[in-house]
Amino acid sequence: MDYLNILESAVISKNKKPNGELVYEALLSAEKENRKESIKYNFEQLWGEWCLTFITGTKNSQKKMGGLLGKGFYLPSLAKITISYSANSDNPESLQGRVANKVNVGLVTFIISGPIKYVEKRNIMAFDFNHLSMSILGNKLYEQEVRGGVKSEPEFYTNSISKQAFFSYFLVTENFIAARGRGGGLALWKKEG
Repeated sequence: MDYLNILESAVISKNKKPNGELVYEALLSAEKENRKESIKYNFEQLWGEWCLTFITGTKNSQKKMGGLLGKGFYLPSLAKITISYSANSDNPESLQGRVANKVNVGLVTFIISGPIKYVEKRNIMAFDFNHLSMSILGNKLYEQEVRGGVKSEPEFYTNSISKQAFFSYFLVTENFIAARGRGGGLALWKKEG
């Protein structure tokens, strides 16, 4: 379980973070352990806001970059990317809710949001982004529905996971979460607030 210490250090340490290759290997160890032990996580454990800390990129992006990404990298501090999950307020037991992916770069904030559904037996969070907004200094300058907007949500809930974007979570703690995306990349987030 040494991988837990490495990942904890990756999300908590300010100056002496473990190198990217160590974090990558720790993520693979955590994923392997989850498969071996068939660890299941509840929808509620993913609620809240999580700050993206480390990514490996998808298999395609790694190929295109020709090894430039290495085994993965920490996100630079000038760009803050968070993802937040919440349950449907009218039916929190439904394993459905909302996602908001927020990107802060300087004074500008971009938010893409939409519906989610959680497949508890496989630790999979499927999502669809159907709303986009942009703000500067907290003042909303642009807002638009995308990809069919709210009208597309009933179809999202009935579509097969194989047709959707998703994260397959293999490690969930109070301080951080880790997942593999549909494209094959690994990601590590730390809890906000």
